[in-house]
Amino acid sequence: MGRSDGDHGSDLSADDSPWSEGSWSDDDDEGSLSFEDSGEGSDAESDEPDAPAVEESDSSEDEVAPRNTIGDVPLEWYKNEEHIGYDITGSKIKKRDREGRIEAYLRNADDAKNWRKIYDEYNDEEVQITKEEAKIISRLLKGKTPHTNVDPYPDYVDWFEYDGKGHPLSSAPEPKRRFVPSKWEQKKVVKLVRAIRKGWIKFDKPKEKPNFYLLWGDETDTADNKRQGLSFIPAPKPNLPGHEESYNPSVEYIPTQEEIDSYQLMYEEDRPKFIPRKFDCLRSVPAYEKALREGFDRCLDLYLCPRTRKKRINIDPESLKPKLPSKKDLRPYPRTCYLEFKGHNGPVKSLSVEATGQWIASGSSDGTIRVWEVETGRCIKVWNVGGVVHRIAWNPSPDRHILAAVVDHDLLLLNAEVGDEDAQMKTKGLLQIEELAQKEDNGDKKPAVKWVKHEKFDGIMLIHHKAVSTVEWHFKGDYFTTVVPMYSLIPAYVIQELYCCISSLRSIRIILSVNCQAFQLQQCFIQVYDLQKAQLVKKLESGVREISSISIHPCGDNVIVGSKDGKLCWFDTDLSTRPYKTLKNHSKDITNVTFHRKYPLFASSSEDCTAYVFHGMVYSDLNQNPLIVPLEILRGHSSSDGRGVLDCKFHPRQPWLFTAGADSVVRLYCD
Repeated sequence: MGRSDGDHGSDLSADDSPWSEGSWSDDDDEGSLSFEDSGEGSDAESDEPDAPAVEESDSSEDEVAPRNTIGDVPLEWYKNEEHIGYDITGSKIKKRDREGRIEAYLRNADDAKNWRKIYDEYNDEEVQITKEEAKIISRLLKGKTPHTNVDPYPDYVDWFEYDGKGHPLSSAPEPKRRFVPSKWEQKKVVKLVRAIRKGWIKFDKPKEKPNFYLLWGDETDTADNKRQGLSFIPAPKPNLPGHEESYNPSVEYIPTQEEIDSYQLMYEEDRPKFIPRKFDCLRSVPAYEKALREGFDRCLDLYLCPRTRKKRINIDPESLKPKLPSKKDLRPYPRTCYLEFKGHNGPVKSLSVEATGQWIASGSSDGTIRVWEVETGRCIKVWNVGGVVHRIAWNPSPDRHILAAVVDHDLLLLNAEVGDEDAQMKTKGLLQIEELAQKEDNGDKKPAVKWVKHEKFDGIMLIHHKAVSTVEWHFKGDYFTTVVPMYSLIPAYVIQELYCCISSLRSIRIILSVNCQAFQLQQCFIQVYDLQKAQLVKKLESGVREISSISIHPCGDNVIVGSKDGKLCWFDTDLSTRPYKTLKNHSKDITNVTFHRKYPLFASSSEDCTAYVFHGMVYSDLNQNPLIVPLEILRGHSSSDGRGVLDCKFHPRQPWLFTAGADSVVRLYCD
């Protein structure tokens, strides 16, 4: 209270010191008055015998009529006008000039009665409350009765006398045993029931509801408008025109020429859409000539065009996006190219990282196999095998430095000649085929694989009856598998035992062993076998054109599959046989997918010269789905003969990614 024009409309608050203190003084022409409200209600005033009684009147004639006579008209209608309403004589009540906050503050600082002033928006004036009103407000803010002569807690007066008034009256309902049914009412009910059964009394049938409805009605939710077929849709109604849109508006609504010229200086979105103009009659309006035709066309459209109600749901597109964590919280992951391994003269088709992460092997179509040192990028060993290297795999055991490479049609086992002397001697002992006697089946049956000593590279050559397409090691390093075509359309895999040089043939395309399970890849689906029970467990349906690569999570419950149509499918084998997520990131064929053994990362490489890195967190709680977040797109390889990145492998211990490209370069990406 007590605010200037710039701060009108403030509410009374109990925190204001003049009201909350309970004591105040006011100096005016009548003298000085001070009081202290003791808060005792009527007792504070009842002790004064000479206090005059307050007479109140309910007559409306005693009330002071407001100066503004506009009634219940909202004051917002006069927001842009120079007056706020009309007085009792019909004259306009002009608005007062608005003061600034600084001027109002300086004026109120020197006025001691400022706290007793209230701004009346309805009459646009300041009202100074009286002393009696100040007392009433002070008591109301303290939660007391407005008048001091009112006793809020009067003594109870019992106006009734009853027997046993020492005990309270009982409000319990009457018991049912006191109810005596009426015999005459029972006979009357029996007669009515007999008359209804015999048809003497007939009830009025409900009135049939009319099938017609109001075409231009506004009541859309009534029962009359709900009928079979299309729901009722009211015809669109434009808003009624105002004074400005009249063909003969008042002079105050017609802008002057200066105002029309000022419209041209405004921005287009700020200009008024309609400028009022004045015409002598309705026929002079330019749109009057075509008004009848346009009205007929609109009615014809409403009659012939069927309208249906469409329920629109206003949904923020941002709310549909999944809430993913920030990339900064998911670090480390490979982001930038740290090192390049150059030396091949042809496309690098395969990569394999040693178990400790110190060395990496690469195979190229130029007929060479190279071993690189990861930290320095130095090439420490080169084998010129004289054929295209399709696939290369390093033994996962850290003390067996053996490389398995698919060269042309056969498989070659090489000694990588890295590590300490004990590991090299152990590796040479495993590759001594003269000391091992190969077991042959009795009879004329031809063996599946022929083990031959390779004199040039001091290794072993495995000669198959068909061309070998890929090779995979068991995670312990004791066994490895090779894929060969068994018949014209049926491929097969061969299980090789490293210690005894034993080979056995199975008619499955490819096998990867994780937790005693084998994953067989077909063109569009994957079959999962239990190796201990030797039976089919489940069949994973990918829904892609053709599967090109597969990788299994270290836990063994999740699988990612790459396809030749650029789609990457994530399977949760415990959840469903269909993909949990299908990602369409690459524009060309996916050449390889791989999981990281330690970090929650997986990557995919494609012939579009890119490699995508994802965050893939698998939780131990079966009720929580895996979290998949795209992290980075790795670029840098150039296209050669329409091919891009041919292979990708993660470092076994660090969040690093190796990529092999058709541009004969191997790249290392680090955080």
